[in-house]
Amino acid sequence: MAKWGWWLCLLLSPLANAAGIKDFTKGMELRQGYFDFYYQASEDKVFLLVDKIEQPFIFQSSLPRGIGSNDIGLDRGQLGETRLVQFEPFGNKLLLKQLNTYYRADSHNVAERASIDEAFATSVLAGLPVVASESGKWLVDYTAFLLSDIHQIAPRLAAQKQGTYKPDAKRSGVYLKRSKAFPLNTELEALVTYAGSKAGEFVRQVTPEPDAISVHLHHSLIALPEAGYQQRDFHPYSGYWKVEYMDYAAAIDQPMVKRLLPRHRLQKKNPDAAVSEAVAPIVYYLDPGVPEPVRTALYDGAMWWNTAFEQLGYKDAFQVKDLPADADPMDVRYNVIQWVHRATRGWSYGAGVTDPRTGEILKGHVTLGSLRVRQDFLIASGLTGPYSGEQADVEKQKAMALARIRQLSAHEVGHTIGLIHNFAASANGRASVMDYPHPLVELQNNQISLKNAYREGLGEWDHYAIQYGYGDYNNAQLTALVTKAKKDGLEYMADADTRPAGGVSAIGHLWDNGGDPVAELTRLAEVRRFALTNFGLSNIAKGQPLSSLQEALVPIYLLHRYQVEAVSKLLGGAFYEYELKGEYAEPKGIKWVSADKQQQALASLLTTLTPEFLALPDDLLALIPPKAYGDSDGRESFKGRTGLAFDPLSAAEASANHTLSMLLHPLRLNRLAGQGQLETTLDRLLAKAVKNRNYKGTELLLQQRVRHVTFYQLMNSLNSAELSPEARAILYQQMQSLGDWLDKHDKDSSLNLLSQQWEQFEDSGAWSPVFTPLALPPGSPI
Repeated sequence: MAKWGWWLCLLLSPLANAAGIKDFTKGMELRQGYFDFYYQASEDKVFLLVDKIEQPFIFQSSLPRGIGSNDIGLDRGQLGETRLVQFEPFGNKLLLKQLNTYYRADSHNVAERASIDEAFATSVLAGLPVVASESGKWLVDYTAFLLSDIHQIAPRLAAQKQGTYKPDAKRSGVYLKRSKAFPLNTELEALVTYAGSKAGEFVRQVTPEPDAISVHLHHSLIALPEAGYQQRDFHPYSGYWKVEYMDYAAAIDQPMVKRLLPRHRLQKKNPDAAVSEAVAPIVYYLDPGVPEPVRTALYDGAMWWNTAFEQLGYKDAFQVKDLPADADPMDVRYNVIQWVHRATRGWSYGAGVTDPRTGEILKGHVTLGSLRVRQDFLIASGLTGPYSGEQADVEKQKAMALARIRQLSAHEVGHTIGLIHNFAASANGRASVMDYPHPLVELQNNQISLKNAYREGLGEWDHYAIQYGYGDYNNAQLTALVTKAKKDGLEYMADADTRPAGGVSAIGHLWDNGGDPVAELTRLAEVRRFALTNFGLSNIAKGQPLSSLQEALVPIYLLHRYQVEAVSKLLGGAFYEYELKGEYAEPKGIKWVSADKQQQALASLLTTLTPEFLALPDDLLALIPPKAYGDSDGRESFKGRTGLAFDPLSAAEASANHTLSMLLHPLRLNRLAGQGQLETTLDRLLAKAVKNRNYKGTELLLQQRVRHVTFYQLMNSLNSAELSPEARAILYQQMQSLGDWLDKHDKDSSLNLLSQQWEQFEDSGAWSPVFTPLALPPGSPI
């Protein structure tokens, strides 16, 4: 009787006398599918017919039309959270409840599973008023929920100080054109206007009326996939994301935290055949709005993945097609590659809809920023100067930019088939498209060559990862795959080990090249020197203001910026891998970079602080006037301290500050102190960057600016809460010695200012900088 208690309650409730569904929906437009829905044009309302009670399904929110600001990060096509939900009746309403999928009991014991459900909270997303019911079916008013802020746009705007906003129902409405129902999914969409005030700079930049931000919100109600999907356990060396949960039914001697690989369902039609078509191939659909030649580049790059599936014995298991004209990119049935516009250059990314219970990927959704291709073209043009004649020849530069787009397409699609970054790959023979690649430009015959800028096709790591995730292997065979990949020298480092500026990994870096970071910085510095020596009018197109030379100059002057990060991580860095017990007869553990190699890295970094490295040619500086009327400095320009005039000293300041912020990161200093190398490191830095007094003229000005940046970063580290007491003691002693040296050279105005700052700190114990170094213009993403 208890099982049917809620039915009895409903029959006895006022709803028993409510109007029948047929009568209530008379004259409304019906769309039939997984959940039928009715549209009432006279009231602009949508009513959902619920015939599945306490049956879990997937709810996916998304943003089909975004705000267009990379800084705000609310892009067209952005997916929200994927939720496991179910409808439950409570009196005169149905509650849409999000189930807690992290805490589980994988058990056949119903009571054991129930105990977990009762122990941890769920979340009710909406209470939907029942307007009619009959025979186990409920018609609910879905409109208010469809127009609500499910995507959390208002909190995001507030957190970024872009204004106070909330949805305005009077200026919102159901978007029937993209509201459809299919057998296994129902798609609902609305135009939602956020009304507000105190709009921030980023909102004002992209909206015609900042007090009214109108976007589209989309709801997908998706049937759980049919049985038959084979879960695969996560391995830290697999190269995949993880779907994690806690299993309270796990045996005492087994871990409670369970991790699964996310992947698409893929099965051979003929499992016994050496080569077979897939039961259901993985198909990605290209945004029809992508222009040529970018469209072909996106297609080609995405199709690289088919070669990996071919190695597994599949025929045409991975495909790329044009998105049908009547298809909705947010429809869960379509894996899509979208070309997304923003006001400024920004990131691309791969997301998806993944069954939170199993890790099965139901939909891959790639977002590619349309301005990315222009950054590589800018770099290529800045390196090679294609505008020297009357007719510009930019084919080589376009080729490099398109090569990057092919790789970017493969990279983001890789995320949507389950793969995470491998930031050790670019220095490991460019073994994966899942790294962030820097263009490998070379000096050949006294010219810069772009021919080998980006690798074509997948790398060795990518083929291994697809084998691990999609091959028909048992656990023993998967273990053998890992063993072979490590034996073959495939290196792997994921985000957590490589993104932090104070990271410890000696092999995981973003936007680097070369197996030896020090040698690559030396090589890249020579390419940079050659490019700067030849930089001039041939680097901008005819008809462009001369002042635009500055923006073309930025990525060339800072060509070394990412390799500096790679070299800095050798200091206090270590070699290690994601190693499991039993993989080796003798565990590899962790091996610190040798003292000699660390000192080589230090010498290489100190070179980037010298006036010789930081100076720009006089004839180039004579070409760069203040901004032409109609133009203005933007985020891609160097910041300066000379008003409208281009400021080469501040460009050098920003570059030196980048090197020093990496070199003097508190966590790095802590490790150097523990290895007994901090004192030597600081001695060499101070001798090169502060105490060197051999320069005159412009080089002296550059040296003085570097002194101030060095002093700032030393003091910044000294006052950092992250600095260990051992490192702080050594650094403080070094600064005291520096203070004594400064006292002896106080007739030098630059040194005298530093001396006064140190004395002020010694007297008060508080650091109040009189100078804060300027930041670099944005570099990532390229």
